Amino acid sequence: VQLQASGGGLVQAGGSLRLSCLASGRAFSVSAMGWFRQVPGKEREFVASVSWSGGTTSYTDSVKGRFWVARGNTKKLVTLQMNELKPEDTAVYFCAADEDSGPVVASTDRLEYDYWGQGTQVTVSS
Repeated sequence: VQLQASGGGLVQAGGSLRLSCLASGRAFSVSAMGWFRQVPGKEREFVASVSWSGGTTSYTDSVKGRFWVARGNTKKLVTLQMNELKPEDTAVYFCAADEDSGPVVASTDRLEYDYWGQGTQVTVSS
């Protein structure tokens, strides 16, 4: 399974960006998808996740009400809509797949995720 993340860039505080993650490769089993972010010198942290069904979502507290994760009907495309961006949102954002998670699980634990994309840089200027 390969994950391709895109949509990062430079935006002013208060602006919006939309990240996309497309899965490809062998048959993609029932897998939750998650977004994580990392800044230099810190651990990769959970941002948001969505279940295979799309009906369960999870968010870290700092992004609740500003970020929205969604899954397309094909299940292989996941988006992260980021609104009201803040300088502290600046990071490299990674998408990941939690293979065989089941249809309703949306894990927040990065150790549950089996496949990772290459990351896309998001920079929010003040």
